[in-house]
Amino acid sequence: MHSHDLVIIGAGSGNMVVDDQFADLDVAIIDDRKFGGTCVNYGCIPSKMLSYTAQVADTVGAAGHFDIDAGNAHMRWPDVRNRVFSRTDALADEGEQGRRDSDFITVYHGQARFTGPRRLEIATDDGTVEIEAERIVIAAGSRPVVPDAVADSGLPYETSDTVMRRDTPPKHLAVLGGGYIAAELAHVFAAAGSRITIIEKSGRLLGGPQDDAVRDVYTDLMRNTYDVRCGTELTGISGSPGDLSIELDDGTSVKADALLVAAGRRPNSDRLDVEKAGIDTHDDGRIAVDSYCRTSAEGIFALGDVSTPIPLKHVANREAGVVKHNLLHPDDLREISHDLVPSAVFTNPQIASVGRTEDDCRRDGLDFSVGVAEYSDVAYGWAMQDSTGLCKVLAEPGGAILGAHLIGAQAASLIQIFVVAMNFGITAQDLARRPYWIHPALAEVVENALLNLQESAT
Repeated sequence: MHSHDLVIIGAGSGNMVVDDQFADLDVAIIDDRKFGGTCVNYGCIPSKMLSYTAQVADTVGAAGHFDIDAGNAHMRWPDVRNRVFSRTDALADEGEQGRRDSDFITVYHGQARFTGPRRLEIATDDGTVEIEAERIVIAAGSRPVVPDAVADSGLPYETSDTVMRRDTPPKHLAVLGGGYIAAELAHVFAAAGSRITIIEKSGRLLGGPQDDAVRDVYTDLMRNTYDVRCGTELTGISGSPGDLSIELDDGTSVKADALLVAAGRRPNSDRLDVEKAGIDTHDDGRIAVDSYCRTSAEGIFALGDVSTPIPLKHVANREAGVVKHNLLHPDDLREISHDLVPSAVFTNPQIASVGRTEDDCRRDGLDFSVGVAEYSDVAYGWAMQDSTGLCKVLAEPGGAILGAHLIGAQAASLIQIFVVAMNFGITAQDLARRPYWIHPALAEVVENALLNLQESAT
């Protein structure tokens, strides 16, 4: 059994923990997939490269609305896919090779499982390896949830791990789920020429941090764009590969040549035998950690999707920074905060959120005011001919901003105005009236929502 000073399970955000400050230690990194984790290989980076390409196609396709004769936009899918993944694959390979070339890091390619306190067994291509360590960081990520009705059907299906690498876009893609992953990938494949059906069990698309005003606008837009089946659940699949019949609980069925399962994700703790190491988990499978990212087992930390309540890459990166500090400075521990985490959906239109929704405020019994401004009310919105975008702000009577929500162009960037203001305690009144707002920039929609908030509070 080889002994290491530090072991990292997971080469995504976990890989960010180790730098040259650990060069005096014997470090190991374990992963059974590509370096870079979900974000680089199966998630945010390739999906956003594809989303931006889809946005370009959408822009060209809408050129006629601006009196431009641009012809039909056609996405050359194999070229697009190869451009995206040639870059991400190179990044993953370079990241792994850099670690293998290190003088103080050992890379194990395989699946790790705990066999006892701070003891691991790794199933590699060359056999089983047993190791132990003084300290361990679990950053093993998460994976797509696949309902039994799909998994047991014996028919092929796609997940976010696989669908972006297809050789050709489906003619008709059925998407199971209505969250942000479903929204982004539906947009990509619609731009690539696929007909889209979305199957979502709730009455509206999206959820989580999204305010109902945003969900309503987005759902209505998608009903005019896709075949949207809200309030329905998949009960079974029949047919053959490339010719699927997806049965729904309302008695209808959807014919499609491919099914994308985007019905949520689950933490990978169940693949690690964490109970053998004395590591506690939550009911949903997440590894339980304290505010310092420490598990219930001495010397073992956890970060990212395997443990965090907010499974977003920027959260995992922040947690990796906290774990790094706490490994290097055990007598001066740093805490992680999950307050005011912003999120964005990179679809068309973009969607972004931070803080409470209106329903949250009502549920918590807060005294609050609401300010809403539409993109169509500002000059840049006129330029874009945007008739659906909006910005919504919620604030206390004293001016503290409680939440902000946007749907429309540049939402993922505009939300950062609120993120900064809320983190630094800038009131809604000060944010509205103290800074100059460039005219006619799109940021005026934020200014107007803040001003309308003041009017609604008087």
